[in-house]
Amino acid sequence: MNDRIADLVGPVVSALGLDLEAVELSGQGPNRRLRIAVDGDEGVDIGTIADVTRAVSAELDATDLLGSAPYTLEVTSRGVDRPLTAPRHWRRNAGRLVEARLTDGRTLVGRIGDSDDDGVDLLAKGVPTRYSYADIERAVIQIELNRKDV
Repeated sequence: MNDRIADLVGPVVSALGLDLEAVELSGQGPNRRLRIAVDGDEGVDIGTIADVTRAVSAELDATDLLGSAPYTLEVTSRGVDRPLTAPRHWRRNAGRLVEARLTDGRTLVGRIGDSDDDGVDLLAKGVPTRYSYADIERAVIQIELNRKDV
């Protein structure tokens, strides 16, 4: 069902200049919740969330994809806690601290440097090391309250 919803609302989100990051339908009956996560090169502010909510709601109302049972629509930003899974995620987070688990079992922490469609430079103590995305099993941005260079 999530794929069918993504197929329906994806073009609506794209028309607003954003990327559809996730679609999650959970719960049953009157407790159903549809969460749509979006992101963009300039980030996502509350006004953008409101625009997406109106556009997605109108698109869903024009179909019977979710049936007649009530649901709550929640549109959110991608969120900092979601793993970096696409080149655009790395590009949008340049300069931020990331913890990456590599496919060889090592874990490293570094700043995101230059990135492209094939890989990323991670800077540790100012020295960049190139990693292919295929060598990164999982990567998550680290929250910094007091930024320190790594």
